[in-house]
Amino acid sequence: MRATSKDVSTGGRVGVGILGLVQFALAGLALWDLSHRSAAQVRGPKPMWVPVILINWIGPIAYFYVHRHR
Repeated sequence: MRATSKDVSTGGRVGVGILGLVQFALAGLALWDLSHRSAAQVRGPKPMWVPVILINWIGPIAYFYVHRHR
């Protein structure tokens, strides 16, 4: 038996929607930050970070924790 959207409660749909928006905002913020930093301020090549940032949740978090030179 397959679950459909009718099987999910309204609260569940709202929760998934909020998580999706947070994930989208986090990735957008990471991409914006990457585009506004010089290459000297980013650990590794800037083009490498774009696909990494697009990985759900892990990419943007990894960007903010790893990318900057300390």
